[in-house]
Amino acid sequence: MSLVQNPSACAAPSADAPQPITLVRPARAAEPAADARWSVEAIEALFALPFNDLLWKAQQVHREHFDANEVQLSTLLSIKTGGCPEDCGYCPQSVHHDTGVEAGKMLDIKAVLEAASCAKGQGATRFCMGAAWRAPKDRDIEKVAELVSGVKAMGLETCCTLGMLSESQAQTLKEAGLDYYNHNLDTAPEAYGRIISTRDYQDRLDTLENVRRAGMNVCCGGIVGMGESRRERAGLVAQLANLTPYPESVPINELVQVEGTPLAGTDKLDPLEFVRTIAVARITMPTARVRLSAGREQMSEAVQALCFLAGANSVFYGDKLLTTGNPQSERDRALLDKLGMKTSA
Repeated sequence: MSLVQNPSACAAPSADAPQPITLVRPARAAEPAADARWSVEAIEALFALPFNDLLWKAQQVHREHFDANEVQLSTLLSIKTGGCPEDCGYCPQSVHHDTGVEAGKMLDIKAVLEAASCAKGQGATRFCMGAAWRAPKDRDIEKVAELVSGVKAMGLETCCTLGMLSESQAQTLKEAGLDYYNHNLDTAPEAYGRIISTRDYQDRLDTLENVRRAGMNVCCGGIVGMGESRRERAGLVAQLANLTPYPESVPINELVQVEGTPLAGTDKLDPLEFVRTIAVARITMPTARVRLSAGREQMSEAVQALCFLAGANSVFYGDKLLTTGNPQSERDRALLDKLGMKTSA
């Protein structure tokens, strides 16, 4: 497309006159129709776009659905730490790994509500509660339901991550006022066996289905930097984007390497590849909240800024994510101020 006027309306240019300027449109990757599924190949093509073109496309999609300068703040509290019987290779809470994390009892309601009040005072709008269970017992669900009701009464959105849920357990949490349930897919199906052996991929999908049937929103993402290939990262995004519907919240975690876990010592993911993952998640799941989650403490401000440009619009906010560190609230506020970003009400 030329930016000059119609040549027929102009005098003939001299030999040394400036030549017409032509806009070069960014490269396009194939994408499915609105009602079609994303193939792994189509998502790989997105990953392969020139970096600037990928971010340009992601930013366009982002601005169609969100205020590009707004970020949602969530706070995560471990209400029951350690002693998990699963053998997830990244997790310091597994009984299979010697990481120094000891099993603790579930926090009482007073401690949880105090933490929720503090989180609200610091600007968080969603309060997430996590427990290191493979699958909670019904008596555990009754206790968590009491916590959910208390946090909900404070005017916060509520979220839980408790492991695998039955349909009746999901219904109990819904009735208590739970807004979101988090259950990550972690990685692509073909890479899953390298990460965990104590459950199947289908177990995760079944829990997500139970959450949907109960009428709750789904928070579901994965972890990158676990030694997976780019095609496997594309496979993870395909799994998420092809859920019906895709998750309302999509946390993208970068592996936090903890000494004593099998994945400690894994080659670190290139930061720009992480940014690409954020952009691809935004393009394939346009209306989801794409959240910067674990691993943010080890990211520079510049990388975080690129992630926001790529379409991330939610962060976990506070000093700790379950058992791993997280940028302190003051640092987060300072960064958002530098970027001219505001937090959602």
